[in-house]
Amino acid sequence: MELDLGAVRAFLAVVDDGHFTEAADRLGVTQQAVSKRIARLESDLGVPLVHRSRAGARPTGDGATFLPHARALISLADQATAMLRAHRRALRIDVLARAAASIAMVRDFYEAGDVDVDIVVSRGAVPRSTALAGGSVDAAFGRATGVLPPGIERIPACLEPIPILVGRRHRLARRRRVPMEELSGLTAWMPGNARDSEWEEYYRLLSAEFGVQIDTSGPVFGHDHIMERIGASPDLITFGNKTQFPGHPDVVQISVTDPTPVYPWSLMWHEANRHPSLPLLIAHVKDRYRPFAAGSRWLPAPDRPLFPAAPEPGP
Repeated sequence: MELDLGAVRAFLAVVDDGHFTEAADRLGVTQQAVSKRIARLESDLGVPLVHRSRAGARPTGDGATFLPHARALISLADQATAMLRAHRRALRIDVLARAAASIAMVRDFYEAGDVDVDIVVSRGAVPRSTALAGGSVDAAFGRATGVLPPGIERIPACLEPIPILVGRRHRLARRRRVPMEELSGLTAWMPGNARDSEWEEYYRLLSAEFGVQIDTSGPVFGHDHIMERIGASPDLITFGNKTQFPGHPDVVQISVTDPTPVYPWSLMWHEANRHPSLPLLIAHVKDRYRPFAAGSRWLPAPDRPLFPAAPEPGP
């Protein structure tokens, strides 16, 4: 005897919804089709599974006995289907932000092989652990500190140097690079630093260590508005680069040195994810990651255990 999985799904829908009409709506078929499927299942098993009454439908004693086995059958079928679909669909990667080092890493991975990728730009709207565990994305880039939720794996991906942007009237505008200590007391206007975001904490820790004031006031009207205000101000700076804020002639980019602040990007995924291209991405990132030299770069203390400095060269 071979069970019809469509009939098993119909049985589960009726039990869960309590009515044939609602089960039919859920399955997208007619009520008559649901009745026929359950009648066929009952015939195959040789026992009645559903008790029908004016109040609705409920499982019989044999139906209650069959119920956990029915759920297991459908769960296995769904898992098998999802696994096969994963072999056919693109690898979904959350890059967090479009103009960031993460997008360059994904582009490099895509151009180095023949893996189809689907780029997701979440801006942190959905917790990565939730997205990874639920399968809405296969991998995600971002800052990952502390103890991660169960099942989430991570590796260091890259350290992105962070310059500053100033208007041409600013006293630093003619400099190509500036030591971090010279930024002490200046105000970096960053209205996009959402509270409790990973980047808000990063700049809060940077401010505490180097005395740069981070001003997050005001709504975000877009990149043009931020650059217009920075370009017109003789005092304000912002952290960022011309890739993030292109096309503003009144704004110049200046490298920060001694030390250079770097944003710590990690690659994260869920250990249960079986997408066939995920190991390729992990290997690609591992192969291209380079640690930083001790003393030349700065990153917050919570990130340092995952991003140890490169060993000093021998004599």
